[in-house]
Amino acid sequence: MRYILLSLTAFFFLKTTVNQAQSLPAINLKDLKGKTVNTSTLSQKGHPVLICFWATWCSPCKKELNNYMEHYEEWQAETGVEIIAISIDDSRSANKVSPYVSSVSWPYTILLDSNKQFAQALGVNNVPHTFLIDATGNIVWQHNNYAEGDEEELHEELLKLKK
Repeated sequence: MRYILLSLTAFFFLKTTVNQAQSLPAINLKDLKGKTVNTSTLSQKGHPVLICFWATWCSPCKKELNNYMEHYEEWQAETGVEIIAISIDDSRSANKVSPYVSSVSWPYTILLDSNKQFAQALGVNNVPHTFLIDATGNIVWQHNNYAEGDEEELHEELLKLKK
C-alpha cells in the first residue's frame, strides 16, 4: 500500500511538473526600443510562436535565424507562426545586438535577456535553443543546437499544428 501511495504521489508530481513546464513563465524583457514585454504574453496571440534563443557571438545561432528568414514568409502564410528571437548577450555585448539585427534585416521581434532570467526559467543551457509554442500557449517542441536542414524538421512540426 505504501508503495502504491508513493507511486501515485510521484506520478502526480511528475504530471504537475510537466504541465507547468509546458507554458511560458512571466518575465519582463526589453525589446530593441527599450519597451518592456512580459514573456507570458508571447503565446497569447492565438497562433504558433517560435522562440529562438541566440547571441551575437554564436555563429550557429545567426546561421539558424538567417536560414529561418528564407522560409519565414511561407511559414507565416501556412501556419501564422511568429518568430521571436531572444538575445542572451550580456551587458558587455548587448550593444552589438541592434546593429547586427539591422545589418541582416531580420523581420522578427527581438527581445533582450541580458541576465538570462527567461533562458534559465526555460532550462536553456546553451544556444541556439528553439521552442515552438502552439496557439494555446503550450510548448510543443524544442530543439537545441543547429545544423543545416533543421528548418525542414521545424517546418514539419509547424505543419502538425495545423491539424
